[in-house]
Amino acid sequence: MKKLFLFIVLAIGVTFSVSAQQISKNALGLRLGDSDGFGAEISYQRGLTDNNRLEFGLGWRDGDDFNAFRLSGLYQWVFPLDGNFNWYVGAGGGIGNVDFDDDFIGSDDSETFVFIAGDIGIEYNFEIPLLISLDFRPEIGFSDFNDDLDFDIALGIRYQF
Repeated sequence: MKKLFLFIVLAIGVTFSVSAQQISKNALGLRLGDSDGFGAEISYQRGLTDNNRLEFGLGWRDGDDFNAFRLSGLYQWVFPLDGNFNWYVGAGGGIGNVDFDDDFIGSDDSETFVFIAGDIGIEYNFEIPLLISLDFRPEIGFSDFNDDLDFDIALGIRYQF
């Protein structure tokens, strides 16, 4: 009975070690998409464990009637799919500022906003230190500028180090 228990524990340990993926400790790049105001983001990912990481972003957008930037942070769980493909889910939020053209909004031409976000995506980890991803990020904003549910779909490309 003890040998059977030891064998089961060993088999489970080998299974988990074989299915564990290697996510990079650091990745820096761009995330390009669009959702009611934000199209480009400088993205930094910091690996915490074999399957968890933090992602930070600095996004900006210029429009005809406004200029805006935002800072975001997400905690992500990464799961292997097949070969170098992974999928991930995450949650987080951020803060930003928008500066309106005086003719567009009236007398108050600047506003700070906060938002919460989810994240789900797929990524491919090349043999070279390059990571490409496609993700979907629903966001809920809490301000006059960003007061509804937005759906952000973006393509990311990052250098891993």
